[in-house]
Amino acid sequence: MQDPSIIDEMFREKVRENPSFPAVIHEGRRVTRAELNAMADQIAAMLPEGCRRVGIVMDHGTEMIAAIFAVLRRGAAYVPAEPFFPDERIRFMMEDAGAETILTQTEYQERLNGFRTVPVNPGRIPDESTAGGGMETAPASGEDLAYILYTSGSTGAPKGVAVRNRNVCRYADAFRHEFHPDEKDIMLQYSVCSFDIFVEEVFTTLLSGAVLAIPAEEDKKDIRKLMEFVERNHVTEISGFPYLLQEMNHLEKIPESLRLLISGGDVLRASYVDRLLDQAEVYNTYGPSETTVCASYYRCSGNKPLPDGTYPVGKPVLGTQISVMDGNLNPLGCGQEGEMCISGGGVSAGYIGNRAKENEAFIRQPDGTVLYRSGDFGYLRPDGNFVFLHRMDTQVMILGKRVETAEVESVLSRCPEIAAAVVKAYDDEQHLSYLVAYIVLQDREAALSTIRKEMARFLPSYMIPEFFVCMPELPLNANGKVDAGLLPVVLKTGNLS
Repeated sequence: MQDPSIIDEMFREKVRENPSFPAVIHEGRRVTRAELNAMADQIAAMLPEGCRRVGIVMDHGTEMIAAIFAVLRRGAAYVPAEPFFPDERIRFMMEDAGAETILTQTEYQERLNGFRTVPVNPGRIPDESTAGGGMETAPASGEDLAYILYTSGSTGAPKGVAVRNRNVCRYADAFRHEFHPDEKDIMLQYSVCSFDIFVEEVFTTLLSGAVLAIPAEEDKKDIRKLMEFVERNHVTEISGFPYLLQEMNHLEKIPESLRLLISGGDVLRASYVDRLLDQAEVYNTYGPSETTVCASYYRCSGNKPLPDGTYPVGKPVLGTQISVMDGNLNPLGCGQEGEMCISGGGVSAGYIGNRAKENEAFIRQPDGTVLYRSGDFGYLRPDGNFVFLHRMDTQVMILGKRVETAEVESVLSRCPEIAAAVVKAYDDEQHLSYLVAYIVLQDREAALSTIRKEMARFLPSYMIPEFFVCMPELPLNANGKVDAGLLPVVLKTGNLS
């Protein structure tokens, strides 16, 4: 009998149920569950005995999915990083997570000097008869870590969220309870591997018996090519940031195969999906990485947006509780604004490493459950749906990706050309956040291109400020801190008043 709290056990149960059924569509080939399982076995056999943390730096494809299951099969946790991430950021993540080995491709091994690497190159799909392969799997339980996802950190460095097997299996249950995926469904794999959306795409699909469809990178870059891929492969489900749905909303029509569109990671506005609502079921979702993908769902189809043109984030998913609380963690009543706090089976194991301060957000309750203080400000409506208002700190979302301005400031301040720096976020006319860096130069002859290049060693492109303002000095208040009110506002778009 399979353990319903262990990811690999749940997947192998699906393999036993129907080994010849497709699991992954990639590069025009349908890879069966048995074939994917055999690949996972072969890769798992290449991993060193007793490994507990394994990095994955690979292009998206069948081999990458197999590598993930191979790590889980070993009873280890995977640490994902995209090959296009800055080298120094990948190095920090792998060192911080304690990755003993990194599964990668030959072309990326040189960038991972100093780490033990195991090459997993795209190639021949192994024969399904090799599944099992005599490789002994490590004992596992639902408490074992499944993955460590790195998010932008308020202390100046990325922080790793440690998620257990049981957290993921619990979320797969919640997804099935709401959306009912089965063998007739095909999920688009669009997200990068370091975001929660990827977790939703992969695990809710393969643990439910549905199929995962992975487009080529060039197809992802053009919305029309992407929709052609969707139509050609009869994709039925897409989960993505609101901006993907916004692009689809501009099309005359979306493929008829699509039945479900899920928005997550940022505020969903009615104008982003108004033409999609009668073509598929559209959902808005909410949930920090710390609580495993989504904590709430809201069905937009058939419901009206709020007066400000945004949608609520909905009601808690199966096995999750959300409360709005004041600063002393006293529950607030309907309509009262406060911090959104989350408990239930999705609350993760917290942050790895020396992060005692950040882990204070995870509060053990008298009954043994853990409450996560999200840092999100919101309220509960009379109809039982929650509304997200804004962050309680300086964290912002840049195109759906979490950014702590403190981390950007930290990297900027380490540039030799910079004497002092502060980074602020503003919103444009479309309510999208952008970053402005206010800098005092150490070297008056410094070039902005040099500063940007230095930042790009540590930060992905979306975390590098769009605008830089040179200042003779930063304005300080009576407490010696930067007085943000005295910094010049840089308008990307917007009213001048």
